[in-house]
Amino acid sequence: MEQGPVTAAAVAAALRLSAPAVRRHLDALIADGEAEVRQASRRGPRGRGRPARQYLLTDAGRARFGHGYDELAVAALHYLAEHGGDDALDAFARSRVEQLLGPSAAQVAAAGTPDERAGELAKVLTARGYAAQAREAGTGVQLCQHHCPVAHVAAAFPVLCEAETKAFAELLGTHVQRLATIARGDSACTTHVPLDLPEARRHSVTTTTIPTGRQSE
Repeated sequence: MEQGPVTAAAVAAALRLSAPAVRRHLDALIADGEAEVRQASRRGPRGRGRPARQYLLTDAGRARFGHGYDELAVAALHYLAEHGGDDALDAFARSRVEQLLGPSAAQVAAAGTPDERAGELAKVLTARGYAAQAREAGTGVQLCQHHCPVAHVAAAFPVLCEAETKAFAELLGTHVQRLATIARGDSACTTHVPLDLPEARRHSVTTTTIPTGRQSE
């Protein structure tokens, strides 16, 4: 990261390893998507042989060294809340969910029943990196999100979870209840979607509930 793009020979010299051994490690990094290779640019006349290959880290490789995106996001939302108030924060949370679902919201809403809509929503969330699934649970369906890319930020600003829950209710056309969230320390974000409400009411029932337990802190 500090010296790249760098040749395998330079890495071998710095680590006091053989060039073939270093290339095996570099090939493994490339296979994992953490490094990439490019042809070195030449400043003088081109000599014989192949151009030197230089290696550098990809964004995935740089991520191993950590980043401050979460801290930056939290600071930005604190600033927004301070200067724009709760209304601005709520508006941002709603806008974020709208962008998260995007055009796929119409695909979810077009599904026939609440459980079918929950299944479509799980597919959309999985495509967005939330590792979601919809599974039967008693008289309803549980929408489980096993990963949350913004969990650390949501822990500081629960309004993000609240806006997401409300959007799910509106999209699924039924009352939903958020049972657990990763932001609060649970293993998954779990939303209960009841299936016993008359279908005729689905367009008018969009309320949410305040989660209990850890959620009421």
